[in-house]
Amino acid sequence: MFIDVSYTTEEIAKLLKISKLTVYDLIKKGELPSYRVGKQMRVDHADLEAFKQKHKGLQINDRPTNTDRTKSSNMQTSIAGLRPVVITGQDPSLDILTKHLEKNTVGIRPLRAYVGSLDSLISMYRGESDIVSTHLFDGDSGEYNLPYIKKLLIGSSYTVVNLLSRNAGLYVQKGNPLQLKEWSDLGNQALRIANREKGSGARVLLDEQLRLHGIKSKQLIGYEQEHTNHLGVASKVSLGEADVGVGIEKAAVIVGNIDFIPLIQERYDLVMMNTPDNQAWIHSLLGILRSKDFKKELQSISGYDLSRTGEILLET
Repeated sequence: MFIDVSYTTEEIAKLLKISKLTVYDLIKKGELPSYRVGKQMRVDHADLEAFKQKHKGLQINDRPTNTDRTKSSNMQTSIAGLRPVVITGQDPSLDILTKHLEKNTVGIRPLRAYVGSLDSLISMYRGESDIVSTHLFDGDSGEYNLPYIKKLLIGSSYTVVNLLSRNAGLYVQKGNPLQLKEWSDLGNQALRIANREKGSGARVLLDEQLRLHGIKSKQLIGYEQEHTNHLGVASKVSLGEADVGVGIEKAAVIVGNIDFIPLIQERYDLVMMNTPDNQAWIHSLLGILRSKDFKKELQSISGYDLSRTGEILLET
């Protein structure tokens, strides 16, 4: 009997009791055929059943072994002869980048993984992603991304290139009734916060600012309750269910009925491993980032600073 059903990566992860990153790794290897619908990757029921039958009695590990990585390398020409390239992150600019890569780069099939910054770097260390986007603030140096990249990818050869910069700060209720203006104001009263998940850039920014200003996280009501994107946080503030949240300016514009207090300009960078197999599409990616067409499309989205777009920040 034919069953016309397809599943998202999240549904596949729940059905197989594995992580979403492992699902993307299986897709990347070509072991789990998939296709994209809008921003989502989908897997047909028949392909899932075929995968399950093939692996019946075998354990699917959440952590790839060296053998797994070798298999992955040997299966890069999986679907229609195209090599899957996994791009992590949630910003709309990445969807535009994916479109340009599909159009202008031969031999690859870009896949989107909506993973936070820190988890993205970890997935790259584990060989599960190819183009990682990150916006991680280091409070000790005041620097974005590079301190984390150097620690997590130690001993690896990689390129870090700027995608864009954007304002980050506080979402507050319309009219800012609590008069929140600085990071230090988070410690002035028992505030209700809408928080991001561990590993996201916004969560790291909040935690670093709390540390720098000597504020205990337990002072913030709702700190342990997590949301997986900027829009979710902004919506909680807009609905009056939270007094404050940390995120990017664009989400405030989209949600509406809230005010945004810009406190820092964060650098949003891309990281790629410098391997022989990657050189062709890395060269293409750099050309896209520096192209007039790509920048013109990004300029149509408010809140982006493109003054350093395409600039190589570190190459090892």
